Amino acid sequence: MFGNTERIARAIRDGLRQYVAAETVPVNRAPTVLPADVRLLVVGGPTHAFSMSRLSTRQEALKQGDVVTPIEVGIREWLDVLHPPTGSGPRVATFDTRIAKVRRLPGSAARSAANVLRRMGFGRLTTSESFFVSETTGPIRDVELERAQNWGTKLGRLLTGSAKVA
Repeated sequence: MFGNTERIARAIRDGLRQYVAAETVPVNRAPTVLPADVRLLVVGGPTHAFSMSRLSTRQEALKQGDVVTPIEVGIREWLDVLHPPTGSGPRVATFDTRIAKVRRLPGSAARSAANVLRRMGFGRLTTSESFFVSETTGPIRDVELERAQNWGTKLGRLLTGSAKVA
């Protein structure tokens, strides 16, 4: 909605691209059946009310400030219609964005999404990661974008088993 999670997703993608082809897809355009050649699915979203956003929490966020894009479909709704993997399916990694001043609060969109994906039969590549924004609307700090790109690089290394140093 404010562009922060999207910026993190693109930084992760850029890190991954050092090892594998990668693209970002907004959740409202994500397929419900994953293509067979997908080896890694990275799912991310903002933490709202200690978990994945809901339509009601996204509507409340609209009141917070300048909205880049109103979001009708979040990762919660997409996961509800995503088809489970056939066979081993792709591995998954999850991330979220959250407000920096509440780092210690329980709940995480990333951990919630990881639990749903695990129950669906997806195998986890690594633990979930959180990236921090200054306020609800941002901004996201450059250090978090750099951390996200480094995490993407780590994902690429884990996926390929590569020892390549970036």
